[in-house]
Amino acid sequence: MINGKKVVVIMPAYNAEKTLEKTFSEIYRDIVDSVILVDDSSVDNTKEVAKKLGITTIVHKNNLGYGANQKSCYIAALRENADIVVMLHPDYQYTPKLIPAMASMIAFGEYDAIVASRMLTGSARKGGMPLYKYIANKFLTSFQNFLLGKKLSEYHSGFRAFSADVLRALPLGECDNDFIFDNQMLALTFYYGFKIGEISCPTKYFPDASSINFKRSVKYGLGVLKVSIDYFFANIGVYKTKIFKKEAKKLNLDEKLEYYHT
Repeated sequence: MINGKKVVVIMPAYNAEKTLEKTFSEIYRDIVDSVILVDDSSVDNTKEVAKKLGITTIVHKNNLGYGANQKSCYIAALRENADIVVMLHPDYQYTPKLIPAMASMIAFGEYDAIVASRMLTGSARKGGMPLYKYIANKFLTSFQNFLLGKKLSEYHSGFRAFSADVLRALPLGECDNDFIFDNQMLALTFYYGFKIGEISCPTKYFPDASSINFKRSVKYGLGVLKVSIDYFFANIGVYKTKIFKKEAKKLNLDEKLEYYHT
């Protein structure tokens, strides 16, 4: 706990057996109350490694997608009465050592959500981010800042933290089940009036770290453009797509999750 707030770390996983133990070993357990991993039907031994490490493990029988994985993660965390939920990829691309700082920024009421940015100190290229991804990240972030009227250094980091109030308020059940979920979530966080802060974060690109290929990167980039435009029109009251409508679905906290017990 930090400042009386329960901290839960969630890990959306797919084929993470080679990096999971290393990632888990660097989670500072003095302040993290619980760790939950959702295995999106991996074809390796991710769930067995997670169970060996004592991690609460949920398994999707079928591969549902990165966004669907996160939805299960957030549902499980809220069921454990988390006050702060930190999403950490189990591929060791981001350092778990930043979790106390990220959680503290929320626990003491400064922010409602935190993004660990690879762009604040130029660590992205030093960590091995491909040049095309770096250029795309900078362009998409500038485009999104312009249409959202914000000043984040990046919207595309997979390392972030949210207060439980944010997770209960946002219509995440309406969001996409693929990678664009991440971007929709940040746009909705701003749209609902929550404050997003940033912290500088080093990153590491290596063969066992998860990364989407060029084709899926293009699809994600086009999705970011659409989310930005949709936000702009919803914000000025011209037109609202489904995720920006009042009746949009929130997380279903009664959804059945399959816990791994063998």
